[in-house]
Amino acid sequence: MKKDGFLYRVWDLYYDGFRHMTLGKTLWAIILIKLFIIFVVLKIFFFPNFLKTHAPEGEEAEYVATELTKDI
Repeated sequence: MKKDGFLYRVWDLYYDGFRHMTLGKTLWAIILIKLFIIFVVLKIFFFPNFLKTHAPEGEEAEYVATELTKDI
């Protein structure tokens, strides 16, 4: 990669910025932990697979279509 190319300069900017962080590393760790909790833990415990329990296997699309058009 050329050292005066655009992508190299962008990479160098972010690499140098993250390398010299002190408080930022802690904040990024907190952000990543919160995202893990939101997308993994809450999904497992609070958002069960509704279609698996209500629609026959292989007919999920039909179940959704009938539920969407039931009151029309």
